Amino acid sequence: QVLDFGWPDLHTPALEKICSICKAMDTCLNAAPHNVVVLHNKGNRGRLGVVVAAYMHYSNISASANQALDRFAMKRFYEDKVVPVGQPSQKRYIHYFSGLLSGSIKMNNKPLFLHHVIMHGIPNFESKGGCRPFLKIYQAMQPVYTSGI
Repeated sequence: QVLDFGWPDLHTPALEKICSICKAMDTCLNAAPHNVVVLHNKGNRGRLGVVVAAYMHYSNISASANQALDRFAMKRFYEDKVVPVGQPSQKRYIHYFSGLLSGSIKMNNKPLFLHHVIMHGIPNFESKGGCRPFLKIYQAMQPVYTSGI
């Protein structure tokens, strides 16, 4: 069985997607003792690190002796072969996911509305005090607003 959970390179997946990936991995691994999960990644290995780190947290929910050994093997693989999660948003989402699992964070499924953006202080990038901020806002990975350049 092949499942595609891809998301754009250098972006962090939605928490719902991380949950879906971990659930699919867990379902496959628990279906039969000989089952394995193979993760394939095109591009930045940090995305693979997000999945491995999230599953390491997820699998700790119902740790047995065998699962503890599997977790140790996965941790060794993660440290030896996978680039550590490097993007700040990727690290943050692993912490969010861990908080979801522990119950310290609750998901809010209510829509959020961005009403305005406030910039405190304008950076001085040019010798004459010039700076032209550029803003691009995405919703569900689709650009919905682009400021003038």
